Amino acid sequence: MAESEQRSGALPEDEALEVTTTFTVPKKEIAMVPDMGKWKRSKAYADYMGFILTLNESVKAKKLTCVYRVSETVEKLLDLLGTLDRWINETPPADQPSRFGNKAFRTWFAQLDQEAEALVSAVLPADKQAAAPEIAVYLKESVGNSTRIDYGTGHEAAFAAFLCCLCKVGALKADDQMAIVFKVFNKYLSVMRKLQRTYRMEPAGSQGVWGLDDFQFLPFIWGSSQFVDHPTLEPRHFVDERVVNEHQHDYMFLECIKFINELARSLPAGSTSKRHEDLSNNMYIAKSKMFGEVSSYPALQIWEPAVDPAVKALTLIGELRNAMKRPKSQHIRSTFSPFVEQRTVD
Repeated sequence: MAESEQRSGALPEDEALEVTTTFTVPKKEIAMVPDMGKWKRSKAYADYMGFILTLNESVKAKKLTCVYRVSETVEKLLDLLGTLDRWINETPPADQPSRFGNKAFRTWFAQLDQEAEALVSAVLPADKQAAAPEIAVYLKESVGNSTRIDYGTGHEAAFAAFLCCLCKVGALKADDQMAIVFKVFNKYLSVMRKLQRTYRMEPAGSQGVWGLDDFQFLPFIWGSSQFVDHPTLEPRHFVDERVVNEHQHDYMFLECIKFINELARSLPAGSTSKRHEDLSNNMYIAKSKMFGEVSSYPALQIWEPAVDPAVKALTLIGELRNAMKRPKSQHIRSTFSPFVEQRTVD
């Protein structure tokens, strides 16, 4: 989306897109390694990183079950995700010889492809309906690939971009931050896990036994921020199934570990993730810091042209972060749209 005027230093959830906004259906801009440089120098990259880090700060030391505001837009997003969930029930897996990649997913995806714009329109304010075709692309990109019947962290990144777009157009506000993570994103995770189980989706790129989670990345960042300054839970508890089951309803991180445990039961002994075992080792996570250390960087920093502080912040995640894949850049579409007009840093 291109703008004729922009308020200096404005956060994405506070930008009003007040003057004249032109919405454009996104196209893929990252096709080769050199394209990554353009992406990392863009305002879009700063917006995306800032969105991640700002939400990370908003859930710091808070439980999933705490009290927070749930706006009408958040309720509409939950209805959208509920529709996707219902379509899974209405599209049972096909009877096929292949164990993985059930072709019924393509039928499910075709329905989303057809109705995505209408689903997004229902969430948008009346004066931002023109943004629906643009933002709907990110929603469609967020559920997996219908050709390969796979899903991975790049698709998850597309959903984060979808939410960021909703902030940019003013549908989501600053006081929706906790609900974005605890309500909307957590519901998204639930639907994606149901897709993975129902249609036996392959991971879109795998680290094998050295990867903690082939499907998700963000819940380990935001989920660990919840543990900052926790009085009792320590990294060694993450491999204790009793502790995981007892606290999974309060902590997104432990929900992820529980899901990994459930998947691991179907695998041969010794084939589960080595990084999962290493969760209890303090060389990967320092007590009361974990991924939450990212939030020590003021969110305002990443709205400046130089985005190095945000990049530096993410490196504090350490070795455990390296055990999980970064969001796949090929699933991030145009670096110019739907964020505010790009500013390039030399």
